[in-house]
Amino acid sequence: MNPDLLIAYIQQKLGESVFQQGLYYAIMAFLVACFVAIVSVPVVIKITELKALMEKPGERRSHTVPTPTFGGVAIFAAVLISYFIWPINGDPTDLYCTNLSIVGAAILFFIGMKDDLVGIDPNKKILFQLLSASSLIFLGNLKLDYLYGIMGFHHITDVVSILLTCFVFIALTNAINLIDGIDGLAGGIATIASLTFGSWFLLSEHYAMATMAFALAGGLVGFLRFNFSRTSKIFMGNTGSLLIGFFLAFFAVRFVNLNASYRFDPRSFFNAPIIAIVVLIVPIFDTLRVFMVRVLNGKSPFSADRNHMHHILLDNGLSHAAATAVLCGASLVNTVLFLFLHRNISNTASLIILVASFFAYLLIGSLLKMRAVYMSTHPRRRMAALRREFQNAITGREGRRLTDLL
Repeated sequence: MNPDLLIAYIQQKLGESVFQQGLYYAIMAFLVACFVAIVSVPVVIKITELKALMEKPGERRSHTVPTPTFGGVAIFAAVLISYFIWPINGDPTDLYCTNLSIVGAAILFFIGMKDDLVGIDPNKKILFQLLSASSLIFLGNLKLDYLYGIMGFHHITDVVSILLTCFVFIALTNAINLIDGIDGLAGGIATIASLTFGSWFLLSEHYAMATMAFALAGGLVGFLRFNFSRTSKIFMGNTGSLLIGFFLAFFAVRFVNLNASYRFDPRSFFNAPIIAIVVLIVPIFDTLRVFMVRVLNGKSPFSADRNHMHHILLDNGLSHAAATAVLCGASLVNTVLFLFLHRNISNTASLIILVASFFAYLLIGSLLKMRAVYMSTHPRRRMAALRREFQNAITGREGRRLTDLL
């Protein structure tokens, strides 16, 4: 991306009445969603306190007092209200797909609510995620059917594209759900991603998609005001994380789908799949890492533990806000750097760089875990504690494995 060309293009678009209207809808959707979330969250907090629907502290929990959940109710209400009040004129396919996304999000909204209330089997949760994705894939014809030459692949068959699209929806939905472990992390990552995708939708004249993305970002900003609060704290719960993950998967797939015309449209990216991965790099890398470690340890990939990167950062002495700032900052820096430095890198080379980056991420996680052990031990016993950690992992003593170092 050439910054000078981007600025010139934005200046040109600002002079067009249709773009001005689309920009107005997007900004107003953001502001209205933020307002609705700020107004409705206190109501949700009051109801959860009256009905004792609080999330209790536990071994894996990062909070120490019972805390209201169901923040996702306010986020969903904010998105619906701020999106549907505007008479958006645009591509009929965009309008139909965004409306279908509400159908899928509504399914996951109620599944998440049930999960927050009484719990739900992971397999059933995946089944309903598949159902939500299917509404867009089969009714909206939303499929990843072009791979942009990655590893030599271009167009793929319908069966493969349907399976790949289902996998992307399920993977991203669960990735956001899994990183929702500390204050502001899932909401912060989702806000950055929504604004990134929404900005491209806006500049490429997909105004319905842009309005939806900005509405989600606004709802999340309003929610984050309370998620970081000490006196009026609330969590988004599975109610929020599932539908947010679904919306981000929808934006990512639609972004990749629309950019397939890059050979004929100068506004499109030739490496849209790589950009989508980079925008969501924190949840993707963290989910890959914890799933890999769990499987190598003979556990279910959905079994709970404290091996997420945000847990490791907390163990290293960072506060919730600091850990969130580090991970959101990493996401933002990676996105900006890639957007401005990707011009002469092929998609296959970019994928190889991402794989290498993932292994670097594994190494950083391992080093931080060792540092946490080092810092939590008496100064005179620190080196002995590190040697014991390595010996137990290598020899298998005390039930430890080599993968516990990851």
